[in-house]
Amino acid sequence: MTFSLALTDDHITLRDWAHEFAEKTIRPAAAEYDESEETPWPVLQEAAKAGLYGFEIMSNLREDETGQSFPILTEELFWGDGGIGLAIMGTGLAAAGIAAAGTLEQIIEWVPQCYGSADDVKVAGFCSSEPEAGSDVANMRTTAKYDEASDEWVISGQKAWVTNGGIADVLVVQAVVEPGLGSRGQAAFVLKSDTAGIASPKKLRKHGLHASNTADIFFDDVRVPGSALLGGKEKLDAKIARAKEGRKTGAQAAMATFETTRPTVGAMAIGVARAAYEYALDYAKDRVVFGKPIIENQAISFMLADMATEIDAARLLVRRAAWMGAAKQPFAAAEGSMSKLKAGRVAVWSTERAIQILGGVGYTREYPVERMHRDAKIFDIFEGTEQIQQLVIARAISGVRLT
Repeated sequence: MTFSLALTDDHITLRDWAHEFAEKTIRPAAAEYDESEETPWPVLQEAAKAGLYGFEIMSNLREDETGQSFPILTEELFWGDGGIGLAIMGTGLAAAGIAAAGTLEQIIEWVPQCYGSADDVKVAGFCSSEPEAGSDVANMRTTAKYDEASDEWVISGQKAWVTNGGIADVLVVQAVVEPGLGSRGQAAFVLKSDTAGIASPKKLRKHGLHASNTADIFFDDVRVPGSALLGGKEKLDAKIARAKEGRKTGAQAAMATFETTRPTVGAMAIGVARAAYEYALDYAKDRVVFGKPIIENQAISFMLADMATEIDAARLLVRRAAWMGAAKQPFAAAEGSMSKLKAGRVAVWSTERAIQILGGVGYTREYPVERMHRDAKIFDIFEGTEQIQQLVIARAISGVRLT
């Protein structure tokens, strides 16, 4: 499959389907859930009934050999609203974690449980970041110790900023199983959130994405069966043995998950940026000052021209990275990180420009660009900060192990 920007008939159908749902179901609810900061369960249920949320659609999209389906779907949902978009797409990170590290049996057993059904919608959480580690997975402190007598793993530690934390039914947890090996001594586990010893006392109140639940999760000697280890113990033991011998061990579990989702996160950012651009463009055409629409002023029209250009450039990087991932092309220059870095910057900048074009009213909550600006900032932070993306890219292009 060669890289092409031409959308197939299936891509166009998916885009139009997602756009209609975003326009008719997500947007009318956006302000309400931004204000209440509650999980939009009714919208999730509508998405499940429509076929836009669930195991089946996610499996079908992953079979797209062009890699374009996920960015297309994600951009449209986040065009509807960033917070509700993440409430719909957030489970995908946990599902991707299972798919990246699990056996076929584990994938079949657990991924459907992440989503539930149209009549009983569930969400899942991916637990990687920690209060003292952040984006540096090599300094993870959550541990998983194997109890051979009972064939159980005992997990202890704290995970921070978990999307769907506190409301997830299924959790994918990264933990250290062999201290001293850094990221090579880590493994991933899948478990139910009601397992004894798990606590999530309160959700975090965030700057943006209010409709998406975020919380810290605490693990106090949480016992899970040996089967909870994604990939199985035989595979883990072989990996640890290679690491101790100084040989390559393959991709670290958390980073393998991020590699598959990074272009999709970039598409989220593009959706928010595009929504702000389109709103500002329409406003500039309608807003009359001194007898003419403000878009006739170069200062305004040039801002909009730059916004359109930057959004398109970011989308091209995302689409290329998504194709490379699907085609299993090596990210020799960290093209996945490039796409996420560019899209995040564009989202923050474009939403800020949209507020500027609207002027004083753009700074109020009476207009959606203020909410879009708050939602956009996260794309400079989560799944690797702007600076982490720069570090990854710099290492790739230089061949130097920068710190």
